[in-house]
Amino acid sequence: MASAGEHAALRAEIEAFFYEEAELLDNWQLMEWAALFTEDSIYQAPALDDPTRDPANSIFLINDDLARIKSRARQLLGDTAWAENPRSMTRRLITNVRVVSIDGDTIRATANFLIQRSRMERIVTYVGQYRYKLVRAGASFKIAERIVILAQDTLRAQGVMSIIV
Repeated sequence: MASAGEHAALRAEIEAFFYEEAELLDNWQLMEWAALFTEDSIYQAPALDDPTRDPANSIFLINDDLARIKSRARQLLGDTAWAENPRSMTRRLITNVRVVSIDGDTIRATANFLIQRSRMERIVTYVGQYRYKLVRAGASFKIAERIVILAQDTLRAQGVMSIIV
């Protein structure tokens, strides 16, 4: 069992990792972002109406493995992603970072987020919670699981969700 001081230090490490991840995404360093994931990772964003659904039996906004994460990054960085040409300007605010559980080198953590996206004179906001399964990788972490729970009942105002949330 970790002491209160060790737990606080771990939370601070995870918080710094989340800030670095947000910066990579905001700076469109998508291949570097994709490198944060483990070989067997998953990245999911369930449908807005019921985030507890099983991805095997439900439609998800995002349900990617590492190959699809890398493919998505390459597409967004290329010239053919019309929804991101010109690219959106984004800023991610990360808050309420919590360590949920520790099992050896595997850590479950959550964080709330707010993403502001500006593109072609239109500003939209996404808000929700990240749920991570992280594994130790040297002095940092790798993402084994990244689940995005959007806390909104529609995406109509946003139009397309072409950015990585």
